[in-house]
Amino acid sequence: MAAVVAVEDLRKSFGPVHALAGVSWTADAGTVTSVLGPNGAGKTTMVEILEGLQRADGGSARVLGVDPWGASAEHRARVGVMLQDGGLPARSTPVRLLAHVSRLYADPLPVAGLAERLGIDRFADTITRRMSGGQRQRVALAAALVGRPDVLFLDEPTAGLDPHARLDVWDLIRSEAQRGVCVVVTTHSFEEAERLADRVVIVSEGTVASQGALGDLTAGTTLEERYFALTPRETR
Repeated sequence: MAAVVAVEDLRKSFGPVHALAGVSWTADAGTVTSVLGPNGAGKTTMVEILEGLQRADGGSARVLGVDPWGASAEHRARVGVMLQDGGLPARSTPVRLLAHVSRLYADPLPVAGLAERLGIDRFADTITRRMSGGQRQRVALAAALVGRPDVLFLDEPTAGLDPHARLDVWDLIRSEAQRGVCVVVTTHSFEEAERLADRVVIVSEGTVASQGALGDLTAGTTLEERYFALTPRETR
């Protein structure tokens, strides 16, 4: 079977800065791939290309066999995206927002059940601009999940969450992988990567410093030690 997400020799520059200098990796259905790397390493650029938000200068990016840039509405309906800054409308309440988003899909998840599972029902009448950072994270995750996607791109999905909520989100992410979803999580948390990941991709200075099954990367060491051995303290 072909990989659900396939990146090959991916390149992207902004003027003289080479944000991506030949990145290659893959992710499969039913797995969680954690992408780690310092700020400025190229993670965001790489994932935004996979989400169809930026166009690569060279190489290949494929999601479900399709180039995400200019992909059809049918393709986009199969891809769930959670940005670190969720871009939620400031004056909407969460359940009303999720009900609106759900109507864009042919077979959405029931909004009430999703809201209950993520604890959104406890602040259902709070408008977005009055929510805490953790509450906005939950709503952004729910918006990414409500369409029953085949691929999920999640950027720092548990940032700002309390420990109990973090565990709930991790359980939800694993359950998505168990139903066959290809999940790609960008994170700075070693604990999150170790709890979630089947595979890890470590990005540094626009290239892949290391990748592989979590157990292979951490054999005889920890993920944190492996990461710091491969990445500089400062990057572009």
